[in-house]
Amino acid sequence: MFLVGFDYMDNADSLSESANLMLIYLVYKAFFAIDMLLPLSLIFAMISTKIFLIRSNALVSFYSLGYSRIDVLRPFVVVSTLVIVLFISLHSLSSFSRAEEFSKNIRKNSAYLSPTKDLFFTHKDKYIYFSEMLPLQEKAKGIRVFTIKDNVLKEVIVASSAVYRDDSWYIRKADIITKPDDMSFDSPGMRIKEGKGLKILEGFRPKMLDQVYEGKVNFTIKDAIDALFLLKDQNINISAIKGALYKIFIYPFFVPCLVVIIFFFVPISVRFLNVSLFSFGAILATLLFWGVLFMLIEISNNKIIPSEVGVVAPVVILFLIALRQWRKYRLRR
Repeated sequence: MFLVGFDYMDNADSLSESANLMLIYLVYKAFFAIDMLLPLSLIFAMISTKIFLIRSNALVSFYSLGYSRIDVLRPFVVVSTLVIVLFISLHSLSSFSRAEEFSKNIRKNSAYLSPTKDLFFTHKDKYIYFSEMLPLQEKAKGIRVFTIKDNVLKEVIVASSAVYRDDSWYIRKADIITKPDDMSFDSPGMRIKEGKGLKILEGFRPKMLDQVYEGKVNFTIKDAIDALFLLKDQNINISAIKGALYKIFIYPFFVPCLVVIIFFFVPISVRFLNVSLFSFGAILATLLFWGVLFMLIEISNNKIIPSEVGVVAPVVILFLIALRQWRKYRLRR
């Protein structure tokens, strides 16, 4: 709410006067804040709880009753992991995964989904151009479909509009321009005929088109998986899609790993540490690691480094360190 409040004060003048749009904007900003800060808040919650246990001497009491460090740590790991699993499941919702994009559209265009202009992409042996696509209405305008064979243009389909229906883009009426193979003076020339009920781009949902070919990285789980399977055999770079999946499924698990690592650095009593200094150091270390990880994710989204290096490798290294700490203290009291 702190982040949402400051954002609202900064952008209040540029927002629509409509109360409905303003409320929707604040909701999307809250979703974005949760997406960005929930993993971080779980670590802060562990630090806060551990400090409370130390100040109240409850931690000493647990150890005196025979509980090991692992016994005390286990609830922290279980709870943080369960919350992270819930957090990951929220990315199946478009309103959560694309909250930042929707809030920007409301601020700029007074609508949470804005039309996509001049969309040009390839699919199998065809090049497709949409002058405008409306994801919410599942409709496109100004359609051009160029059929290429052996690096030679064979056919062009020209249509004023298309709608997404039954898992394909349906063109009610179009002009089909066919180029002859022989372009000599004796050739019959271009042939133009009218086509009706044409279907193109099977499986390409409007939201998937908007995300993949506009270079956006805030996929829902379903859109990312569908796009991955659909595009992997079409010689299209899918690193952004893999990076999005890594960010959804791998990145959040730095939380339980960091919980384990920080937990074992805390003495059991205030007599053995300066609580305020430890809290400051633990929070600063958490923020630094989160900042570096967030930076690596952004760099991998821009294809400067592979997503395996920017997202997967840091979390795996952190997991190995946490596993070593866990095994080291497993049998200690």
